[in-house]
Amino acid sequence: MYRFLTPATIYYGIGALETSCDKLPSIDNKPLIVTDKIMTDIGYVDRLVNNLKKQHVEISLFNEVDTEPIDQYVEKGTHIFNENHCDFLVALGGGSPIDTAKAISLMASNPGEVQNYMGFGKVKQEGPPIVAIPTTAGTGSEVTQFTIITDTKNNVKMLIGSEYLIPQIAIDDPALTLSVPQNITAATGINALTHSIEDYISRRHQPLADIFDLSSIRRITKYLRRAWANGDDEEARSEMMLAALEAGIAFNNSSVTIVHGMSRPLGALFHVSHGISNAVLLPTCLEYAIMGIPERFVMVAEAMGANTIGLSPLESAKEGVKLIKQLCVDVEIPNIFGLGIDKNDFMQSLDKMASDALANGSPNNTARKPSKEEIIKIYEKSF
Repeated sequence: MYRFLTPATIYYGIGALETSCDKLPSIDNKPLIVTDKIMTDIGYVDRLVNNLKKQHVEISLFNEVDTEPIDQYVEKGTHIFNENHCDFLVALGGGSPIDTAKAISLMASNPGEVQNYMGFGKVKQEGPPIVAIPTTAGTGSEVTQFTIITDTKNNVKMLIGSEYLIPQIAIDDPALTLSVPQNITAATGINALTHSIEDYISRRHQPLADIFDLSSIRRITKYLRRAWANGDDEEARSEMMLAALEAGIAFNNSSVTIVHGMSRPLGALFHVSHGISNAVLLPTCLEYAIMGIPERFVMVAEAMGANTIGLSPLESAKEGVKLIKQLCVDVEIPNIFGLGIDKNDFMQSLDKMASDALANGSPNNTARKPSKEEIIKIYEKSF
């Protein structure tokens, strides 16, 4: 038997921010907006606040989230939430504000520190409701039961999973992504592709998720280059947001694998954003992973446009990896060295990164389960 989880409501389309805000007071009437300085500077916070004020709600603001969600943001945001007697959260931004809002919801109703909840099944009390409004097309966090928070004391990205973290409302307005710069468009787009591909070839894949995965892969293959080349292309932006949404719905119910498992330690130790850390590892990880499940990777290759007639499953899978590599080249995804990471520092961190990758569990969902030594080799090859 399969079980399939989604948010209670998804609003999708150009202008969804303005047209759906009247639904939010039905949740409660004292929201804490969780966002970042960029959203404030470009006027998106004012747009949200103005729309919420029409509904006569009492608003509090926490706009100090940076590029990656960390435990200190969660602690401060929870304090503001409790001090102002807020009763629900509205997350506006990329994956960082959304993941931070999820963790604030968790900590508003559960004791201890956020570190106590790393893993699955540890959250005992449902927190205040969450409304998630993504402004990038990548993480899919607006529809998932996961949050990733960096433990700054131990330099570890903590994966926390609980059904209580699924937002009650997701507002996916592609117009909010028109201002996203080219490099972020590339990183978030490849991040969404990573979700779809990993989920489809995961040991935990399931039929309903497969439908969303393959649809997402087709959209990203067709529209990412367009969105990257012309940020004002509304059709491409809309299709990319839909692709990221599809990918999020899918992996919320199946699982990511080796790429995410390896990207979390890279991001935590070298302060690389989640999207970029996935993107730089994707091609090399898939070269390793396809050997374990080439027959399912045939469908990935075909969804990306590969001609697999007359090819064996493994040959077809390799054609798919070639197309992924070319897409990464076309949208200027660097290798790890291109991120400016010092080679000596990187090499000295290999043992910890490999250990942390295995400890977070995601590599075990890979059809070809990697050893610590194999993970180290993949890191080295990706550099």
